[in-house]
Amino acid sequence: MEKSETELLLKGYGLTTAEMIYRMPDYTSVLNTFVWQEYDLAPDYPKMFEFIEFWEREIEGKLHTVRFAHRKLLSPTDWQQIVGEFRIH
Repeated sequence: MEKSETELLLKGYGLTTAEMIYRMPDYTSVLNTFVWQEYDLAPDYPKMFEFIEFWEREIEGKLHTVRFAHRKLLSPTDWQQIVGEFRIH
């Protein structure tokens, strides 16, 4: 069962964005860019490294450079349960 974004964020996941620069298979002097984005856990980044392994195993274009950034959007301390609500007319 796949978890929702909120569940992932509350478990410490953050948004990881990777820019992958790779060589075109038929024109090795030409570089191209692919952007990958997924919720992942820092500092090990298991999903990103799983994708890189998939790329190296299945994609013909050799990776030249991988640059990435990671941002935690929400932490468990940011989450609060609201007990009541007041309405003002």
